Amino acid sequence: MKRLAAIVVFDIDGVVRDVSGSYRRALADTVERFTQNAYRPTSQEIDLLKSEGAWNNDWEASQELVYRYFEAQGTLRSSIDLNYQELVTFFQSKYRGTDSEHWTGYICAEPLLLEPAYLDSLTQSGIRWGFFSGATRASANYVLEKRLGLQSPVLIAMEDAPGKPNPAGLLDSVQRLENEPEQMTPVIYVGDTVADMVTIERSRTLQPDRIWIAVGVLPPHVQQNAEQTHYVNTLFQAGADVVLNNVQELTPEKVFELTRL
Repeated sequence: MKRLAAIVVFDIDGVVRDVSGSYRRALADTVERFTQNAYRPTSQEIDLLKSEGAWNNDWEASQELVYRYFEAQGTLRSSIDLNYQELVTFFQSKYRGTDSEHWTGYICAEPLLLEPAYLDSLTQSGIRWGFFSGATRASANYVLEKRLGLQSPVLIAMEDAPGKPNPAGLLDSVQRLENEPEQMTPVIYVGDTVADMVTIERSRTLQPDRIWIAVGVLPPHVQQNAEQTHYVNTLFQAGADVVLNNVQELTPEKVFELTRL
């Protein structure tokens, strides 16, 4: 089998699809609902939480913001009556909709941030690609297979691995994409959060003989506003080797440039 030139693994939310009006909107709805309409986090407040690097899961992020709101009112976390499963159910009713068979929620209107032709260009250049995301498998497959028309792509989703920045899911996706483990093919991971960048740092620690490149992508909600510079700097501070405005700027030529440094 032909030796791989490189492996590129993509996060999905904020990289493959714009979730500012879906996941993030559902997160804000959920916090508002479980604080009895007293608090709705702004986009900047959600970014600030995620910059801590520990809140890749939006259900857990919603729960944490609810806790922090009540703590700010002087209530001990241990005395807050919050049912996590009810929170998840409400979140999903907004994101997917209330019909489990035919989704009608915010997910249906997510703008795509890449085209299948872009992935084809990577393949034609000897670059193998796959996905490692904190999204549920059903949500990830909705965009990858139904929206983009991909046929059973390599995907490690929420159900398949510990949440980021634990690198287990990234290592698993690389193993599935690589022809032979001893090749130690250079790997690029593309993400939009601090947790994504830290995931690469931890992978580098576990496999120091492999070239690992962290590529940050600015999610649409921070582009062309006052938060952009801060967001870029935060990604660099978390370990990004380069930060792009759109995933398709990671052309085959850019892949070769980064992996041959």
